[in-house]
Amino acid sequence: MPTTHTIPLELKNLHGYFSRDLPPILTIDPGDSVICQTLDAGWGAEPYEGGVFKERIKFPGYDKAEQGDGHAMIGPIAIRGAKPGMTLAVRINEVIPGAWGGCFAGGWQSPVNARYGIEDRGVVHAWTLDTEKMIGRNHLGYSVTLRPFMGLMGLPPAEPGKHPTPPPRTCGGNLDCKELIAGSKLYLPITVEGALFSVGDGHAAQGDGEISITAIECPM
Repeated sequence: MPTTHTIPLELKNLHGYFSRDLPPILTIDPGDSVICQTLDAGWGAEPYEGGVFKERIKFPGYDKAEQGDGHAMIGPIAIRGAKPGMTLAVRINEVIPGAWGGCFAGGWQSPVNARYGIEDRGVVHAWTLDTEKMIGRNHLGYSVTLRPFMGLMGLPPAEPGKHPTPPPRTCGGNLDCKELIAGSKLYLPITVEGALFSVGDGHAAQGDGEISITAIECPM
């Protein structure tokens, strides 16, 4: 019979890079379900403050040198019998946003921000998320309909070493595909023994891309 597993939100279950050498935090059988809670992509432990971009308190114990500086991900989860050359089917059963989120532009180093000269100044829209009405309202009073999904789902590349989380790859990663909502299924070519699936980067709502480089980033 399939089993449902629950992963607690603890530092030992989080990482910010892909690697085939990361030991799995959980091993499941094909057909099992997993319930987990994720941080927002930026490892935040507190809501965003609307207006000027400010640094936030990070998840307790987070160390960039230890956990990596990429998106906060839960995992990796190993699947018994998974081998390179096979395909992993990931069914998304339910996606529930946290109580808050944020989207922002500027305030950090990136090619886009450098092009517009906004690396040292940023703007934040802080959102309150109502998961019963599925509506988000920002600090300026604007509201949007929530359509939550996970921006990052993937497996490590077969090559050794630590691999950054931002680029999407053939084995998944930072896909930012708004169609991966509850009820959808993602197929990933398995690259390593056990598959080693990771998930993170919750989005409460997003258009057909992250025009400012973010969606409504939120814990899930």
